Amino acid sequence: MAESTSTERDRHLHGIAEHGRVAWQKRSGYTRRALVETAISRFKRVIGDALRSRTDQRRATEISIAIHALNRMLELGRPTSVRIA
Repeated sequence: MAESTSTERDRHLHGIAEHGRVAWQKRSGYTRRALVETAISRFKRVIGDALRSRTDQRRATEISIAIHALNRMLELGRPTSVRIA
């Protein structure tokens, strides 16, 4: 009879059952990962998923310009909230 070892997924499911989903998300860093995946997805949709430059220095410049443009677009599209009461 082979010994069964718990997989990472099993440990996560056990943690969720024991402490709740929100506590598991905080403990495992899930929310940070989700934010990073969202940012990368947004970058690829707006800018594209391939670099056009061939040298490392030019690629770094290309990425820097793309990130600056994306941040500027996000800044322009973000609503300004004003507290009334």
